[in-house]
Amino acid sequence: MFHKYLKLVLAAGVTVLAVLQFIDENIGNGILLLLLAGIFVFLYFKNEILLLAFLQMRKQNMEGTAKWLDKIKKPEMALITSQQAYFYYLQAILLAQKNMTQSEKLFKKALGIGLRMNHDIAMAKLNLAGIAMSKRRKREATTLLNEAKKLDKHGMLTDQIKMMKDQMKRM
Repeated sequence: MFHKYLKLVLAAGVTVLAVLQFIDENIGNGILLLLLAGIFVFLYFKNEILLLAFLQMRKQNMEGTAKWLDKIKKPEMALITSQQAYFYYLQAILLAQKNMTQSEKLFKKALGIGLRMNHDIAMAKLNLAGIAMSKRRKREATTLLNEAKKLDKHGMLTDQIKMMKDQMKRM
C-alpha cells in the first residue's frame, strides 16, 4: 500500500513523463503513461486495501475482510476522510456480532465522518437501531429505523426494517 500523498506524487511524475513522450512524438507511450497516472489518481480516491476488503465482504468472507483491514495501521494518516468513514463502517460490521458497544461507537464514528452512499448510511442506521433495540432504547431505535427507511430508496432493506419493527412491537 502506497501512502496517500505518494500516490499523487507518482501520478504527477508519470504525467510529466507522458508529456515528455508526447513532445518526443511517442504518442502511444504518452497515452499509456497517462492511463498509468489515472490509475494512481483513482487509487488516491479509492484505497486499494479498502477495495479488497469490500470484495472479501461481498464474498461474505469475514476473516478475509478482517485480514485486509488489519493492514491499515493508522487510518487517519493512510486514508482520506471518506475512506476513513468506510474503514470504520467495515470494522463496525465485523464487530457487530461480537461487541455491540464497540460496534455502536464505530458506526457512529463512520456516520460522523460521513458515509457517501445512502444505502450505506441506511445500513449503518439499521444496525444502530438493532443495537439500540437490544439495549432497550425503543425511542432511539424507532427514530433510527424511520431514518433508515427514508434513506433506503431502492427497497433493499425493506424486509429487515419490517422485521425489526415487528420485534419492537413485541418489546
